[in-house]
Parts: sequence; structure tokens; C-alpha cells
Amino acid sequence: MLRWIQHFESCNQDCLSINAHSKSSVNQLLSLVELKLKEAITREPTLLVIVVGVPNVGKSALINSIHQIATSRFPVQKIKRATVGPLPGVTQDIAGFKIANQPSIYVLDTPGVLVPSIPDMETGLKLALTGAVKDSIVGEERLAKYLLAILNTRKTPLHWERLNKVQTEESSSDSKISSGTSLKESIPRRRRRVNSSDVFYIEDLVKEVQRTLYSSFSEFHGDLEEENELETLIDTQLDMLRKSFRIPHRASESDEARLKVSKKLLTLFRIGKLGPFILDNLPRHCEPKS
Repeated sequence: MLRWIQHFESCNQDCLSINAHSKSSVNQLLSLVELKLKEAITREPTLLVIVVGVPNVGKSALINSIHQIATSRFPVQKIKRATVGPLPGVTQDIAGFKIANQPSIYVLDTPGVLVPSIPDMETGLKLALTGAVKDSIVGEERLAKYLLAILNTRKTPLHWERLNKVQTEESSSDSKISSGTSLKESIPRRRRRVNSSDVFYIEDLVKEVQRTLYSSFSEFHGDLEEENELETLIDTQLDMLRKSFRIPHRASESDEARLKVSKKLLTLFRIGKLGPFILDNLPRHCEPKS
């Protein structure tokens, strides 16, 4: 991510890495927008900020986060939320959302846009993997295999194993420190009514998936550069993941089982549970702004 930011800066292009669900992150974006609009505010009674991007990248989620922050900074009479969803194509029309009164500032949410034609198969797979293209166009199993190919060639399972060891050591250290705490001190003063069973289930599932992929990767002694050998590893991993996801296997329903495994793996990737990933390599040259 840092290298990409440096790349855009070297091309004299503004770049800010943000999380649409993080208030502090979106605050950075608003500060940049205010800086850009500072001169225009003195001349124009109404200002428009347009959010443009590929489908399913988080444009509407970003606008909703801007709403939450803007209402605490600017007096707005009525708030309207942008519709969000896990699939591309939720936003069908251009919609305006007022985020400030003095001066009047509107944010425009737009439907996702893509290049007129996808230049090559790998670009299409990357777009589909992020959810910018509907899964049905490429196929969930094919996308899952492409994801596993990326994880394996980057040796990501080895990174997960090292990360899990560090986290285990840290939690063990924390438990030793807190072992002298009395029972009374360990009871929270205020109990929140939060059903954490789903959270624990997801976290446990992610660790099980990571262990499964690490186990299969560490036992693989072939050449990752050889396509046939990589495919063999991926097929083995899909079968092992079926057990991790607790999906029953029947000879007559093997294709259906693989489809279920693929969908669950893609979901974990897209909601960020497998970690942050950048699919594109840095371009060799940049085109500075004129």
C-alpha cells in the first residue's frame, strides 16, 4: 500500500489510503476535500463532490460514513442514507446527499463504472475476485482457484503461520500478566448485550482455514511455477477446506460441495478476514497530471 501511495505521489496525483468504515480514516478524506474546496467555497454558493469508482468498491459505504461525521461538524436538516449491498450494481442512479448547509455541499453517489473492455483474462479475474463483476460471469470455483493460486504463489500460508505464532505468544504473555488479577477486578462493570457467538465462530473458522492451507502448503513438494503441479495443490486444498467448512461430501454432489467451499472462501476474502491484499503490481511508468 505504501509503495502504491508513493507511486501516485511521484506522478503528482493526490492519493489517500482509507477504510470506508473507519471514522478517523474518513476524517482524513474530509480534511483533504475541505482543503481542495477552500478557494471554491468563497466563490460558489453550492458545491458538488462526486464519488466515482469500480462496482462494489465501497462508494456508498464511504458516503454513509461521511454522513455520520459531517452531521457532527455541520448542521444538516435531513439525512438520507445511500443503499449498500454485497453485490455489484446496487446503486442504479446518480443520487445526491447534502452534507453541509453553510456553504451547501452535496456528495453525489454514482453507479460503478468499468473500462469499456477488459484487456486480458487476468484483469477480468482480479475484478471478479474483488466483486466488481458478478460471480456468475466467471464462476465461483474458478475464482476460488484463482485466489488460492495467488495465496500459494505469494506463500501467504507461511506468513499466516508466523503471524499466528506471534499472536499466540502475545496472548500467553497477557494471560500471565493478568493471572494475579482478582475475580472481582476481572468482572466487567458494565455488560453489553452483544451476541458474540457469531464473532467467535468467524474468527475460529478463519484460523481453521489458515491452518488447513498452511498444512497443505507445507506438505507440498512440487514446483509452484509448474501449472499442473499448482493445480494439483489447489485441488487438494479445496478438498481439505470442505472439511474446515463442515460441508458433507457425497460422490453424487461433489460439484455442489466444491461450489459451497468456493463461495465461503470468497466471502472470507471479500470481508477482509483473510487479511489485506493488493492484486496489482506497480506500473513501470506514470502519467503526471497536466
